[in-house]
Amino acid sequence: MDFKDYYETLGLERTATQDEVKRAYRKLARKLHPDVNKEPGAEDKFKEAGEAYEVLKDPEKRTAYDQLGANWQAGQDFQAPPDWNEGFEFSGGGYTEANEADFSDFFETLFGRARAAGASRQSSHSFHAHGQDHYAKITIDVRDAYEGATRTISLQAPEVDKAGHVTLKTRSLRVSIPKGITEGKHIRLAGQGTPGIGQGRPGDLYLEIAFHDNGQFTAEGRDIYLDLPIAPWEAAMGGKVKAPTPTGVVELKIPQNAHAGQKLRLKGRGIPGKPAGNLYAVLQITVPPAKTDDDRKLYEQMAQQMKFDPRAKLGV
Repeated sequence: MDFKDYYETLGLERTATQDEVKRAYRKLARKLHPDVNKEPGAEDKFKEAGEAYEVLKDPEKRTAYDQLGANWQAGQDFQAPPDWNEGFEFSGGGYTEANEADFSDFFETLFGRARAAGASRQSSHSFHAHGQDHYAKITIDVRDAYEGATRTISLQAPEVDKAGHVTLKTRSLRVSIPKGITEGKHIRLAGQGTPGIGQGRPGDLYLEIAFHDNGQFTAEGRDIYLDLPIAPWEAAMGGKVKAPTPTGVVELKIPQNAHAGQKLRLKGRGIPGKPAGNLYAVLQITVPPAKTDDDRKLYEQMAQQMKFDPRAKLGV
């Protein structure tokens, strides 16, 4: 997927005001509209300008887009970092009725999910309206899902200042992380969205949960996976080794002639629930380096005595 430089598309600097964004788009739209411009490629450029405007005219989408940084180049192969929108607060509105079929996969990757979440439950009556819901993604430690926790989080929401520039406003909230929560689930904070109008109640804040990548544990639903390094002799002869889990260190029994990729299941040691998940230790055989002459002699002795051919099944 190619990165889209929306500022370049509209011929703007990243410091452009919201009024400058609007003027740049109107100028391009008049020039590229299919009813006016019959040149080859004009219609595609018209759609590209519309997509860029859809993002940059909206303070929320523009700020989220800016979170990616200015180091990406147009056309560069792009994959959104998993935490690119962490702690960024979307309101329930801000997404127009533009024709989504005209937008690229790049747009859908960044904003499709937020747009779906942003379908507001707002309803209004005369002089009364419920406030808009807000949505944000937060990242917690997988250990918090085992025991539950209380954490202070900071969220950023965009606003337009008097000069027409988009700025970020930060607020802090004390949040209770419920025991047993999994990735992708939401925590609802009632009344923490946009205030209502008249007697309308305020909107809610929904926090989508993600887990920190701590280099040890990965989650699939309630199941937790750990890559567990073992030595070749531990794999061959079996034995007992210590392994970390989110709730502490355990002792695992390695079976004889274990192989790389083999999974050892610790039933019920995953994220709590009904039923609880499992923890899987995935064996990774780590070969010690031959650093000394004695190390090399030992490997030579193994090669001569064991007559082991790891490529025997390949027929070479």
